[in-house]
Amino acid sequence: MADIPVYLVAGFLDAGKTNFINGILEDGFARQDPTLLLCCEEGEEEYEKNALDNVTVITIEDEEDLKCSYLKELEKEYHPKQVLIEYNGMWQMERLYREVLPANWVLYQIMTFVYAPTFEMYAKNMGQLMMEKITNADMLVFNRCTPELRDALRKRNLRMVNRRADIYLEMEDGTSEDYLTGDECPFDLSQDLIDVPDDDFGVWYVDVMDHPDRWAGKMVHMKLIMCHSKKYPGIHCPGRFVMTCCENDIQSVSYTHLTLPTSDLVHGSHRQGHEPEPVPEPGLGGGHRPDGGGEARRLQGQGAGDACDLHRAL
Repeated sequence: MADIPVYLVAGFLDAGKTNFINGILEDGFARQDPTLLLCCEEGEEEYEKNALDNVTVITIEDEEDLKCSYLKELEKEYHPKQVLIEYNGMWQMERLYREVLPANWVLYQIMTFVYAPTFEMYAKNMGQLMMEKITNADMLVFNRCTPELRDALRKRNLRMVNRRADIYLEMEDGTSEDYLTGDECPFDLSQDLIDVPDDDFGVWYVDVMDHPDRWAGKMVHMKLIMCHSKKYPGIHCPGRFVMTCCENDIQSVSYTHLTLPTSDLVHGSHRQGHEPEPVPEPGLGGGHRPDGGGEARRLQGQGAGDACDLHRAL
């Protein structure tokens, strides 16, 4: 069976989910592809009838009615090319991922909408429901912000909660602002040891290139491949191989502003016979940035590479 992309629109009542769906439908989201729209929550706003051409709307009122078998029946009956889900804010999203979506229904994007004036209340009283919407979002929009709410949200530094999402602040006057001002750090720098998960190496690398001063003297922990060079004894190049453009463009991205004694390598696993890829010359900023920026300045590595956990002050 062909994959069917699923676009999940999440948030509590009055967050702006229906308005968003009306907007993308009016812009032609379903103009070419038959679309199935699952409405799991009915608020004050209604779908614009003139925007529902090529769209089949199915209302699901009870969570127990949202089952994998039922979605397969809808697929067989309506043959959608894509699916929009306006999800009920009181239903847990994890169940949808694990139990409900058929195998060929591929979750392409999660868009979370938050009514800014009630964010603190929901975060305090329904923390788990609120935070799963924020941590899983690919796009996060706070609606009806005042200047005071905007400043309070930025002080929270939600980038530490979700490092990949595009976050926007929709102001009461209709203007929109990017949540990021350029000063936010995606990691909690107040910790004695800052853990960098595998999936966030690219985020860390870009941030340490853009803001090297705030990382000076910090202790970090991450999994890296360690490359060595006979040309520069005592210089080690911990880094990862990343996809800078496409799967055919895998580059070695290394941080070479380190001189590490062997005692700083824990759980090292020597990889015999491995010739490392060319790595940047010593100094912060060499090599390809994961976001495509930066200039490649290279030397030819000679020797074996180690797969290791790095636990070292920068």
